[in-house]
Amino acid sequence: MPKIKLMNIHQLSVTYEERQDRLLLRLNTQDSQEFRFWLTRRMCSRLMPAIDQSVVRLEAAQPGVAAADPAAKQMLTELKRDAFLQKADFSTPFEAKAQQLPLGDEPLLITDAQLNLQAGGGLSINFQEKVPDAPVKSCQLNLQASLVHGLIHLIQQALVKADWGYTAAPAAAPAEAAPSEAAAPPRYTH
Repeated sequence: MPKIKLMNIHQLSVTYEERQDRLLLRLNTQDSQEFRFWLTRRMCSRLMPAIDQSVVRLEAAQPGVAAADPAAKQMLTELKRDAFLQKADFSTPFEAKAQQLPLGDEPLLITDAQLNLQAGGGLSINFQEKVPDAPVKSCQLNLQASLVHGLIHLIQQALVKADWGYTAAPAAAPAEAAPSEAAAPPRYTH
C-alpha cells in the first residue's frame, strides 16, 4: 500500500474502546474521507512524550519567538495550548459519515511512528502498521501546531478514561536530555 498523506483535516476524535483496550483515533477530512488508527497502551507511552517534545520545539521555532531555555519554551507551549483550548470546539460531535475510507474498514494498528518538524512550521507524523507477511501500511499526518495541541488534549482525555496509569511527562525534557535539532527524527515502534 502506498504512503497516504493526510492534510485537510476537518475533525479529530480519540476514544477509549474498552473491548479492544486501545484508543481509537479518527480523523475526517474536508473532502469526506475518514482515517482510523488503533493506538495501544505501549504505543501511547512511547509516542506521547515525543509529541509533547515536538510541540515545544514547534512553538519555540515560530517567527518572533525568543524562548531560549527549556523552562521558557515549556511556558510558551503551555500558554499556546491554553489559548488554543479556549477557542477549540470540543462539543461538536464527530461526523461519522465518511464517503471514503482510504485505509480500509478496519483501523490501522500503529506499530511504528516517526515524527518530523516541518520547515513551514508543522509536525509530520508518519504512522505505520507493520505485520508479518503483509505489506506495510502507512499514513502521514501533516499537522499545524494548533492541531497538535488538539490531538494531545484528546489523547490525554482518552488516556484518563482508559485508566492505564499513564501520566503525562513534562513537555520539555531537561536540556541535556533533549534531542538536538539536527538529530535524526524520533522513531517509535510497538
